[in-house]
Amino acid sequence: MSVDDRQGPPSQSRRRLIQGLAALPLASLPMWGRAQAAQFPTAKVNTTKLAVTDTEVTVGQLHSSTGTMAISETGSIQAEQLAIDQINAMGGVLGRKIKVIKEDGASDWPTFAEKSKKLLVNDRVAAVFGCWTSASRKAVLPIFEKENGMLYYPTFYEGLEQSKNVIYTGQEATQQILYGLDWAASEKKAKTFFLVGSDYIWPRTSMKIGRKHIEGHLPAGSKVVGEEYYPLGSTNFNSLINKIKLAKPDCIFAAVVGGSNVAFYKQLKAAGVSSSKQFLLTISVTEDEVLGIGGDNMAGFYSSMKYFQSLDNPNNIAFVKAFKAKYGKDAVIGDVTQAAYLGPWLWKATVEKAGSFDVDKIAAASGGIDFKAAPEGEVKLHPNHHLWSTALIGQSMADGQFKVVSHSPQQIEPNPFPKGYQ
Repeated sequence: MSVDDRQGPPSQSRRRLIQGLAALPLASLPMWGRAQAAQFPTAKVNTTKLAVTDTEVTVGQLHSSTGTMAISETGSIQAEQLAIDQINAMGGVLGRKIKVIKEDGASDWPTFAEKSKKLLVNDRVAAVFGCWTSASRKAVLPIFEKENGMLYYPTFYEGLEQSKNVIYTGQEATQQILYGLDWAASEKKAKTFFLVGSDYIWPRTSMKIGRKHIEGHLPAGSKVVGEEYYPLGSTNFNSLINKIKLAKPDCIFAAVVGGSNVAFYKQLKAAGVSSSKQFLLTISVTEDEVLGIGGDNMAGFYSSMKYFQSLDNPNNIAFVKAFKAKYGKDAVIGDVTQAAYLGPWLWKATVEKAGSFDVDKIAAASGGIDFKAAPEGEVKLHPNHHLWSTALIGQSMADGQFKVVSHSPQQIEPNPFPKGYQ
């Protein structure tokens, strides 16, 4: 089942109508929305006592709106809300408007776990759109599996995971890390790599995968000449930069996350490590982070993602326009922000395919769901709950946007357990 163009970001001619619909009271939902609700009575579509009524379905948002990760997660909060507003303006899901309960994980993994339990056990939400770091996802995963909740997780991540209770709308390692390193070797002739990351599960596991690929799959002589990790929130990278200068790597391969990026890239520039002298490829910096880093401090470096705001296709043009209309002309959209936008749309399509809000039925119905109006281009859910994705390499520009310089010839099938990398 697909989400057709009528369910995607609205055209200008329809946006006024949709904005007006969004402001109407629940009783004034379009007649076809109420008819759909009548066609799917609550007793039929909600057999597990979720927060679903005849007129409303409650979902949760669980991101860091405070702390070091807020620089990255604020966009996800905004994109999910935009999608929900658009869906509500069209009559909701099975004729029910979506109500959102927002919780702040506060960049603290125990807090994520606590808030996820509240959303699932106390609030009985039908789905949760949330998390950013793998540490936060790992903290909540046992709770989602125990309480049988459904999490839509938007961030590129290390792979090596698959759960009935998670839909992964970002890339896994084969779609981002391996593609990026192959490009670095083939196009930039990089053979020596200095690995840098924040100190938690995603950067460490990503670099473990990266090291195996560099040493086992890139041209002979390729090697890692340095590997360093720094706690989340770190702001002093001067000793690291000195080590990089001494090692003289062909490529700095970076997975620094959150607010630490601001200090890292500013200090690189202050130390004279610019793109004219040093090739750097990151798997963690999007337009959201560049907004804090400053375009001048990132200019010329490269990022491996599946989405950039500059993508020139009708879906993305409409999405960017709607996002800026809601959040201001200076708002920017990064990879994870776009992936977060997909979550509510994919959930809506799956619920309607299953004819139910029950998690077991949604999990079973997820394989094959596609979203034709996705800003990155049409996406499709694999039975392993990951998305087929086109890999992109973007070069950071001084204005904070990215110029796409490479893309995979076709979408890459998700493979969260690549042989030889576990």
